[in-house]
Amino acid sequence: MTAAAAEEAWAHRWRGRDRFVVLLTGHIDRFLSIWLAWRNDDHRPTHLDVILIAEADAAVDIDAMLAHELAAELRAAWPPTTPGLHRLSLAAGRVNLLLARGRLPAWLPELVARIDAFDLDDFEQPARIAKALGRLAAADATLSLRSVDPAHRSALTAAGFECRPIASGVADAALTRARYAPRFTPKSAPGRTAAHRVGRPAGPRRAVIVGAGLAGCAAAWALAEQGWHSLVIEKAPQIALGASGNPAGLFHGIVNAQDGTHARFNRAAALMARDSVQAAIDLHQVAGSTSGLLRLETGLTTSAMHDVLTRLGLPPSYVQALDAQQASARSGLPLDRPAWFYPGGGWVAPAGLAASFLARASGYAELQCSVVVERLERCASGWKLFGSGGQLLAEAEVVVLANAGDAMRLLDHPAWPIERVRGQISTLPNAVERGLALPRLPIAGAGYLLPGIAGAAVFGSTAQAGDEDPSVRDDDHSANLAQLARLIGREVIASPSDLTGRTAWRWSAADRLPVIGAVPDSVGAAVHGVRLDQPRFVPRLPGLYVFTALGSRGITWSSLGAQVLAAAVSGASQVLEASLLAAIDPARFVSRAARREGAA
Repeated sequence: MTAAAAEEAWAHRWRGRDRFVVLLTGHIDRFLSIWLAWRNDDHRPTHLDVILIAEADAAVDIDAMLAHELAAELRAAWPPTTPGLHRLSLAAGRVNLLLARGRLPAWLPELVARIDAFDLDDFEQPARIAKALGRLAAADATLSLRSVDPAHRSALTAAGFECRPIASGVADAALTRARYAPRFTPKSAPGRTAAHRVGRPAGPRRAVIVGAGLAGCAAAWALAEQGWHSLVIEKAPQIALGASGNPAGLFHGIVNAQDGTHARFNRAAALMARDSVQAAIDLHQVAGSTSGLLRLETGLTTSAMHDVLTRLGLPPSYVQALDAQQASARSGLPLDRPAWFYPGGGWVAPAGLAASFLARASGYAELQCSVVVERLERCASGWKLFGSGGQLLAEAEVVVLANAGDAMRLLDHPAWPIERVRGQISTLPNAVERGLALPRLPIAGAGYLLPGIAGAAVFGSTAQAGDEDPSVRDDDHSANLAQLARLIGREVIASPSDLTGRTAWRWSAADRLPVIGAVPDSVGAAVHGVRLDQPRFVPRLPGLYVFTALGSRGITWSSLGAQVLAAAVSGASQVLEASLLAAIDPARFVSRAARREGAA
């Protein structure tokens, strides 16, 4: 098929659609041809999602194709080749490439998407794979398979695909072509059902976001990328006055020998955070840096650290193991321990990052400050939000509660293990003149020390659950000084009276992961007696979402969390694997309780 014919075929397939989703296997040139067809079509869909599952490192293919007119933009957005699903945002967020390195059988159960077109190489285990393809297929999805094996055709037919015969002698005679037309349409799991069905929208799509800290502002940005308008309501007189109001904070990934849920989620989050922080620096002159971060290691030798990286396949563009001498050279301070160096980590002013998110949502987001939401009420069109005295504040199809712990009040205090933690940071003005050398890049471990912020050392932080004291306390300054001395390996000549500080509260879940997704319907679950052992099966309150419990990792988690939320609302392809979505889903608490009851 010629390039022009291929472009016409894609144009015919996606015309009239708001979003079109393609699943590919093989080489990156297939994605580039689809992207080019999208760019050249005046009637293209607003959003194009392409999921590419590649066994080899696709970056090698790009380097060999830089003559292609779109390859340079793709190469500039290319992420470190770590395990996991990677989202590459292209064409100002309207084209999204979801890149997964590995084999098709391993990845299909991890995808959360509605696929409109499959373009696949030959695969083994046809019965198993065909069933998984049917689970992902949208209505009338098309399939092109580079095989004419009867076993594949039989498996596809059993999974609900109608296979079309191809006459011998034509250009694509080596392909099997099919259309998804099952005898019955399987229901989506409640936790995977979007608030808005994919298709050409009848009118503007609108959401109300309660809270204008990092979570709420990031949610407005991510929803704007999906074409959603947001009203952001904040009870304070300006944005980011809570935990997001600290002068600076850091972001980075995690290395864990088991590479479990926390490490995988933090890795995905840190990679996306780096792009958002860099955008804030470049576009909005926010104070910060993406030039790297050191996290000191106390349990492993440098040799053991290298072994972990080799076994996990983590590339140096994501993380490096440094001995004490190398870490000292990086930081500019004499350090006595090895460290993990994250080249894409760094620091940023969180309020500036929040403002940058809102600015990137310009034209799609309206902010109202000094407005308190007292209660929510379901209505025929979605949700109503009321203020003091019963005043109707807003009404929308979708509401996102991104207001930290106050979300629990509006949800009538569900039995989720989330607690309020007081934290106090310390600041030493004119640190160098007072004898405290400052690092070139952030140093983290048990506590942290940032590079100089207007000549001041910013370090901390305490963490005290159940402490409601808003004052800045000398005892906490002393604790931060002691923690800093342990971190850098020498005494800090300063007293609490030399320090200034700030106290704020953050909300953290007991399992140390955020809470992001559609709110469970506990009443509906009890009435209908549905299966509750997995989060995706738990019934939901239509159009109500929560984005909270970012703890001390708001900078790291806000970008990825917002993209997860926006995909859940809009029906976009999810940027996280299904297993990680379950780990951050608010319904995980319902499922854990159900499993405990079942085991009793």
